[in-house]
Amino acid sequence: MDGLVIDNVSMVFTLPNGGEVHALEDISLHLKPGELMAVLGPSGCGKTTLLNIVGGFLAPTAGQALLNGHEVTGPHKERGVVFQQGALFEWMTVAQNVSFGPRMCGVPRAETRRIVSRLLDTVALKNFADKPVYQLSGGMQQRVALARCLANDPDVILMDEPLGALDALTREKMQGLVLKLWKETGKTIILITHSVEEALFLGERLVVMAPRPGRIHKEYALPFAEQGVVGDAREIKAQPEFITAREEILSMIWEMEEEIMGGVDTH
Repeated sequence: MDGLVIDNVSMVFTLPNGGEVHALEDISLHLKPGELMAVLGPSGCGKTTLLNIVGGFLAPTAGQALLNGHEVTGPHKERGVVFQQGALFEWMTVAQNVSFGPRMCGVPRAETRRIVSRLLDTVALKNFADKPVYQLSGGMQQRVALARCLANDPDVILMDEPLGALDALTREKMQGLVLKLWKETGKTIILITHSVEEALFLGERLVVMAPRPGRIHKEYALPFAEQGVVGDAREIKAQPEFITAREEILSMIWEMEEEIMGGVDTH
């Protein structure tokens, strides 16, 4: 089957004292090539655990993840990851960071230079190719991280809170870049976020997870990502349909958080 299949995945962590944490239970999803799915949920619902299983960093205790019919058994360049902190080589230049994957895979120098030039143009960093990463702003570093991920031409891009550390204005600009890259590259994207507004804007599919153990609570099919490719982000987020969906999901997650806290008023 083409695309990414998450088939009845469960994850149980064994604690040093012999106890267990049931992080995920019977998660099943199928993402067709080119889909963009956002994943939301309260803290502790297993969002990052799920991403790590798809990335090949964790082996599930039950079930499996498959990409284009092949079981995920470890990290591979067909699955690229963008972290909340760019995880860049700060002592290297922008171009050296983006070229790292192709160089490690033995791509000829001339082809590597073409890949780097094209991607830096795509993320609007062509004039910063020779700058060391530590001299860049947070938003620019995340653009480098996106370009570095794309340099390996993965089938699937996994994003774990990639915009969470950015200020509000930069974050909104980066959301537009994510949509632009999604449309231009046709990549399958899974994006983990704690922001309901961001999930609604970026996810053509949105999965809300419930905790203890982590499971799929509700899934939405949304029009806002397609609108955001060409439309104004502020206008889209001001639509009555967007606001209604936002308030519904906020209430849903707030109820879950209250349940986790045992209904205790922490204010």
